[in-house]
Amino acid sequence: MKNKIILITLFLTLCLSGCRTVPIRDVSGMPDSAGPQTMPESAGTAPNIFRQDVVHEVGPGETVWRISKMYDIPMEDIVRVNNLSDAAQLEKGQRLIIPNAAPMRSIIPLYPNDMWKYIIIHHSATDMGNALSFDYMHSHKRLWKGLGYHFVIDNGTGETTDGHIEVSPRWLHQEYGAHCKADGMNYKAIGICLVGNFNDEKVSCAQMDSLVYLVGILKKYYNIPDSHILGHGQVDGAKTDCPGKNFPWLEFRSRQQ
Repeated sequence: MKNKIILITLFLTLCLSGCRTVPIRDVSGMPDSAGPQTMPESAGTAPNIFRQDVVHEVGPGETVWRISKMYDIPMEDIVRVNNLSDAAQLEKGQRLIIPNAAPMRSIIPLYPNDMWKYIIIHHSATDMGNALSFDYMHSHKRLWKGLGYHFVIDNGTGETTDGHIEVSPRWLHQEYGAHCKADGMNYKAIGICLVGNFNDEKVSCAQMDSLVYLVGILKKYYNIPDSHILGHGQVDGAKTDCPGKNFPWLEFRSRQQ
């Protein structure tokens, strides 16, 4: 049986000075239990929104439909401009021209499922990367079934936008993770990876805004208590400092209240 998909959109603005909470756009069809929130303006409704042609690199699990929602344009425009004979057959790493695109926003699907009891936060321990590059590494070097995380929050490298939330095929298919073996977390925890090495650098403002937003949605929808939102290294039996010594736990916890 197909799960009912509930879509939530997030428009991420560039953080010029200091971190701030990003407002959220309501989406029709979201049940009252999910706590719908609204924002006065979004990529699709803000006046004088700047649109331009952009090139998009297809990430794991992305479809023409999903990409059209990310850039607020009709699917038909993407198909036409790129001469796609089969819109259902996109390849990972394929480059598409997105005509008249609005600023990219994240599309977060929620699925009714009682398996998710924890949220585990990771860093990639790399300066660069995105879901596509991690998918390749996990598939070819670690011999996993593709990208091990459920979500990746980008840092602006790898042709992605700082703070953009990428959704893994594991989440789209509601599959177990491959991100935290300790305490059996792969089978009960949602894995979120922020791109960066937070032993050497700091979480960007845009990444923190997106993490707070994403965790807030997930914990509310799946009824996950704050005590079950952990860093990888905080899991019993985990021998790692992930997500790094510079991860701002005090700020993150305070913004989850």
